[in-house]
Order: sequence, then structure tokens, then C-alpha cells
Amino acid sequence: MNQFHDTQPIFLQIRQRIIEMILNKTVEEGGVLPSVRQISADLSVNPLTVTKAFDGLVDSGVVESRRGMGMYVSAGAREKLLAHERRKFLAGDWPRIVARIRALELDPAMLLKESTANE
Repeated sequence: MNQFHDTQPIFLQIRQRIIEMILNKTVEEGGVLPSVRQISADLSVNPLTVTKAFDGLVDSGVVESRRGMGMYVSAGAREKLLAHERRKFLAGDWPRIVARIRALELDPAMLLKESTANE
């Protein structure tokens, strides 16, 4: 996994990486996620930091903790995360992107055409 950046707490960055694993179907619904111990060793972070990352996902019902067995992706987690991440993108990132497109006087149709040409 990549290095961390200073703009956001580490536990939130770890949580986002777990979310990406679920969204990208690296771990399917019902599948087991890497353990707290494994993630903390891989990233060289305190296990409490990883636990804090998981806690928010458990609280939101995306991940379930099975005592003595680990963390599992809950049924319906991907759809719940897609809805949340879309809302977050549209409320936070998209307004800045639109402002940047306007400031640079870019043509949205041209941008879409270029993005599909690069696929």
C-alpha cells in the first residue's frame, strides 16, 4: 500500500482503502477482510489506528465483526458504499471540479470525448 499523506488522519486513509477494496470487489460481500494485525504490520501503524478505521465501517453496517474470526464485508455493503461515495463526490469533489473546468474554459463535451478515447 502507498504512503500516507498529511492532509487527513491515518485511520481515515486506512478506512478509505478498505472502502476501495469493497468497491473494487477485491473483497466480495461476505468475504473476510485482512486482519487488524496484518494491516498494521503491512502499513507499519499502530493496531489501534487500524481498529479505529474498522470501527466506523462497523458502525455504518458495511463491515461486521465476528468474534474470534475477523472482519467480514456485510451483505449490501457495496451498494451502501456506492451511494455514500457518490453523495460525497457530488457534494465535495464535483463542485470544485466544475469550478476548475469553468476557470480553465474547458469544453465538457471535449473532456468526455478525450476520457473515453483513453480507455
